[in-house]
Amino acid sequence: MKIRKRYYLKKKMLRDMEGQLGDFSGIIKPKSKVEIIETDLDDIILVDGSPMIMMIDGEPFPTLKGALELDIKTKFVVVDMGAVKFVIKGADIMSPGITDADPNIVEGDLVVIVDETHHKPLATGRSLLTGPEMVENREGKAIKNIHHVGDEIWDLVI
Repeated sequence: MKIRKRYYLKKKMLRDMEGQLGDFSGIIKPKSKVEIIETDLDDIILVDGSPMIMMIDGEPFPTLKGALELDIKTKFVVVDMGAVKFVIKGADIMSPGITDADPNIVEGDLVVIVDETHHKPLATGRSLLTGPEMVENREGKAIKNIHHVGDEIWDLVI
């Protein structure tokens, strides 16, 4: 990943981003240093030097490191332990591996994928189905994997 530009976020842009983050806005603590790095992939928002938010198609969403800081209550999908090894290698999430999902997820939402035992974030992705459809379906792809444990964003050190 190549970094093209790095600068601090202006207060107005920061307020707008916090509004867009909604339930996930707790990632940005008061008095934090918030920077943006423009990369050849997605832009990354650094909070006190850690990659906590990424811009996906202009929409802010927590990175896995950001999701680890939060108690995820919305936009989550739970996968069984058999799916974990595939998810952390970057595979898309298939419906048979999903055991639970936020019923408010609609097609196209950004979601956090967690394991069923520890509820730790494994990946983020874009839903291809609604939450209830993911759980009910027994075949087919449910989520397009965007960011997973061990990828360039996870390993990013600034």
